[in-house]
Amino acid sequence: MISRVGPWRAAGYLVTGVLVGVPLLVGLLVLGVVGAALTPVLVGLPLLALLALTGVPVGAVERWRLRLMDPARVPDPHRTPDEPGLTAWARLRFGEPVTWRELAYAVLLACVLWPLDLLALAGALGVPGAMLGAPVQLAVSGGDTRIAKLWLIDSYGQAFLCAAGGLVLLLVLLWPLALYARARAALARLLLAAREPEQRLAEVTRSRARLVAAFEAERRRIERDLHDGAQQRLVALSMKLGLARLDAPPELAERLTDVHEEADQVLGELRELIHGIHPQVLADYGLGDAIADAADRSAVPVEVDVRLPRFAESVEAAAYFAVREALANVGRHSGAGRAWISGRYGEGRRGDGRGGEGLLRIEVRDDGRGGADPLAGSGLTGLADRLAVLDGTLTVDSPPGGPTVLCMEIPC
Repeated sequence: MISRVGPWRAAGYLVTGVLVGVPLLVGLLVLGVVGAALTPVLVGLPLLALLALTGVPVGAVERWRLRLMDPARVPDPHRTPDEPGLTAWARLRFGEPVTWRELAYAVLLACVLWPLDLLALAGALGVPGAMLGAPVQLAVSGGDTRIAKLWLIDSYGQAFLCAAGGLVLLLVLLWPLALYARARAALARLLLAAREPEQRLAEVTRSRARLVAAFEAERRRIERDLHDGAQQRLVALSMKLGLARLDAPPELAERLTDVHEEADQVLGELRELIHGIHPQVLADYGLGDAIADAADRSAVPVEVDVRLPRFAESVEAAAYFAVREALANVGRHSGAGRAWISGRYGEGRRGDGRGGEGLLRIEVRDDGRGGADPLAGSGLTGLADRLAVLDGTLTVDSPPGGPTVLCMEIPC
């Protein structure tokens, strides 16, 4: 909502609109004509891309100019790229709806809005200003003068009467000028400010990413504390029990043997727990080797065909634990004799039809009985929720009689 401002601030807003619109029109014409002329030799493609991004700096300037009409700052609706570099910035900007709204506004400003601003200023300030200056114009001309090319003035009486009429007209026209400026600013805010659903979605996305990163950091801390603390103490306890058993009487040695075996079992369970929290192979060698390690531990024989680069920790962790949960479901519920895992990364389109530039796709297939239903309370719901944290999707194809195919997709 644009607040009520004085007419002179409104006039300043319109004047600066003309000062921005005129060079913008020239720049758009130059970029458009030169880019279109050079497109056949591919030199013009960067110019056309630059033309498409023209709205970004124009939007920043216009959001700053809106403070002439409303002291409340208009926040920048653009997201911050996850990676440094011009390529990551451009890829993000081309994918944001606000970029295209800013381009539309830039074209509208260059072709329509600034001429309207100039016309409103000329009507509300130019004509009354010329009438107010009638005595000066008459004195300079030395004879007679025509005010605003409309009225012929040949005496100072007429000149002062015209000046008085100009003052009244100015006071009358300042109000509609302010109304026009408010409508003009409201249009700019509508196109350039972050819309509430988009703003909330962006904040939810950022907070979700922060929560995922914090969760992974806490997971690693717990793993480190267990590995360096409890596990080392259990190893020391097991060694001491072994030494004590060698020197103990036969009756006590038998009991110490039982205690020693129990300590070894606890140590083995703790190692499995640490591996389940965050396996070292995932941190050291990446997702591909971690999936191969999980396949080796599976109760069902698994063939692995995975060729993947390194990803962010949150992506690797989500994909790894999703694969582990899928393999656990295969072993517990499918009745399968064999399973297959394939993984690829590249450009593509998601199974839900949305664009998937930079898409990690992992497929887990088994030859079991099929009939898996995510709505039946199985682990598939939790698996889908795990992927959804990173805007990923899970597709299940499991007709009765099999086979069952789980397709996991994560944009990254």
